[in-house]
Amino acid sequence: MRSIWKGAISFGLVTIPVKVYSATEQRDVSFHQVHREDGGRIKYKRVCTVDGEEVPYSDIAKGYELPGGEIVVLTDEDFADLPLSTSRRIDVLQFVEVDQVDPIYFNKTYYLEPDGTGAKPYVLLREALEASGQVAIVKVALRQRESLATLRVREGVFVLETMLWPDEIREAAFPFLEEDIEIRKQELTMATSLIETMEGEFDPTEYKDAYREALQAVIDAKVEGREVTKPEVEEGEEPAADLLSALRASVEAAKKSRGEKGGDDKPAARKTAAKKTAAKKTAAKKTAAKKTAAKPRTRKSA
Repeated sequence: MRSIWKGAISFGLVTIPVKVYSATEQRDVSFHQVHREDGGRIKYKRVCTVDGEEVPYSDIAKGYELPGGEIVVLTDEDFADLPLSTSRRIDVLQFVEVDQVDPIYFNKTYYLEPDGTGAKPYVLLREALEASGQVAIVKVALRQRESLATLRVREGVFVLETMLWPDEIREAAFPFLEEDIEIRKQELTMATSLIETMEGEFDPTEYKDAYREALQAVIDAKVEGREVTKPEVEEGEEPAADLLSALRASVEAAKKSRGEKGGDDKPAARKTAAKKTAAKKTAAKKTAAKKTAAKPRTRKSA
């Protein structure tokens, strides 16, 4: 990996020099726009809509469009006076519990590597942060954009996750939230059973991007001059007549996929029945003990 930024974590009076690396990458198959007839690359010219002339890149500025359609042109001098931090610091602001940060705020993830003599303070802060069970809220300026971010530890390495600002999160104002939607008890029980049937440990390696693999296979076949074979399409099941039937069928399908036997499709109900049976046995033992204690004792003759 190649570092994209160098700076320092500022933690009180402690400064930890670090290098920043992109922690993720998109693995999509990329394409170019080409001429269908000969495969030639399509190029675009930067043309001014006012005079129709092509504009060199050195003459292009940033423009902000007003609601009325007018354009405000901003120069390099305008940007130079903005209060964007150029100190290349990752300022630690506070420490919070990880569940206090809604994942919807997370934007981009980076790895931090200690730089130069920063290894010891890096490890010190890492150990202290892991022991606290918290994450650090920091402020950082990356790629001409100031962001809040969280700093946490993953597999012995600091992970910096930049965050969106609160006004960048859209409100989920959907009409159905105002409706009084009735859910039947049987439907909720069956939905709970489906969740319990599908419980498991998350292992991301069990999943794959089937579309990307199929697309790459098509490209490879084209390169090798082979015939492109279409992937088999799974037959869809008939839709259930109602929600309860759909949930019941989903529970059975989930059990089959796990190799479990069918039958009772209510794990929650089985647990409840088991508890009731245990309670009855306990009550029966207590009643028998009381009866035994209530019987008069007979004295043995000397």
